[in-house]
Amino acid sequence: MLIASKFPQTLGRSGWVAMMPRRTPHPSLDQTVSADIAIIGGGFAGLSAARRLSQLDPALRVVILEAGEIADGATGRNSGFVIDLPHEVSSEDYSGSGNDARKHDIAVHRMAIALARDVANENGWGKDIFDPCGKYNIAMGPQGDKHVASYAKQLDKVHEPYTLLDAKQIAAVTGTPSFTSAIYTPGTVIIQPAAYVRGLADSFRAPVTLYENTPAVSIERQGSSWQIRTPKGIVNAEKIILANNGQAQNFGLFRGQLLHVYTYASMTETFDPKRLGGERSWGATPAFPMGTTVRRVQGKEGDRVLIRSRYTYNPRMQVSEGAIARAGRVHDRKFDARFPTLKGIAMQYRWAGAMALTWNGVPAFGEIEPGMFAAIACNGVGATKATASGMAAAEAAMGLDSWLVQVFRSFDAPKPLPPQPFLTIGAKANLSMKEWSAGIE
Repeated sequence: MLIASKFPQTLGRSGWVAMMPRRTPHPSLDQTVSADIAIIGGGFAGLSAARRLSQLDPALRVVILEAGEIADGATGRNSGFVIDLPHEVSSEDYSGSGNDARKHDIAVHRMAIALARDVANENGWGKDIFDPCGKYNIAMGPQGDKHVASYAKQLDKVHEPYTLLDAKQIAAVTGTPSFTSAIYTPGTVIIQPAAYVRGLADSFRAPVTLYENTPAVSIERQGSSWQIRTPKGIVNAEKIILANNGQAQNFGLFRGQLLHVYTYASMTETFDPKRLGGERSWGATPAFPMGTTVRRVQGKEGDRVLIRSRYTYNPRMQVSEGAIARAGRVHDRKFDARFPTLKGIAMQYRWAGAMALTWNGVPAFGEIEPGMFAAIACNGVGATKATASGMAAAEAAMGLDSWLVQVFRSFDAPKPLPPQPFLTIGAKANLSMKEWSAGIE
């Protein structure tokens, strides 16, 4: 029997959730139910898996268990970039195996975008939730400019379109003269992540059933099937998909294989759009890895700016209010450096979001026990990679040997992590060095 040692922790209110109207969550489980497939986790991976399962067999009984409320966890704390191309522009080889593997990764990412686009079209969402506007990699100095130019050369090798922008051109987009160059790629979609996952969750109809505020307490093999106990109910399922990312470790799974890293974001109060020129809705990832992500978010009552930066290693999967406050001070400096014309605009929301990484950057994927499938460890870029992983897990659970399943099965197994205390010392030093290397970026 696998017993949960603890449940997810969330601190700081995500601005994405705070901007939305209050929502009545789906009921929690308070009885015994049966399912063909039970999914643990209601984020990008779990909801995408459920959607793919319902596409493959509309009569399939699917139960989704979400420990809290939809969008309150890491998914609703995402920056909202559903990317098709690598965003670490200094990477010599995005996937580690040459141009063919890069093309495979790009194809996988575009399958995730296609799923998200179908969801948006079916629900009639506008650009406030799903915006196929592309994204920018932006630089703030010579170091970043060098990486922008390097990225352009990499994209040439895989025949991907892009547009290079000089300082004047990117200023026309962002409304600020702080950036020195940028590269625009058209394939990325930017989403309001909380609105997206809430909308996807609320779109399911029987025989797909979602239970919120229903953490899995234990998982036990019962003959050829599985039994999941929750605080007030039981799910008996033929198969299970684990889509709870780092929380899988709380069941004793993937011990010594997952790195728990938190990233931090701040979002401003609304401001008069006239205070900042340029376009009112755009998103930019940093030219240099571990740099600063920026989004301008258009709203009816005014616009906001999101700043995401700062990374910490938290092996206990807990983060403090103090850590959020310290990251917030970094965000304030970065905001002031990028948007001097917005002096006096305060940050209204600050939050932290969890990521699960592996030492060799591969997902924890596949059938880990008979009838138990994992879609764990997105290694960052969760909106894209977790979506694709959930889709692949659904196809694998249905016994399909699809191209997508083959790609995910081709990854190496996650490497064991170094022993403590060397792991913590090394992880913290590595993160600090990368952030220091990013400099002004």
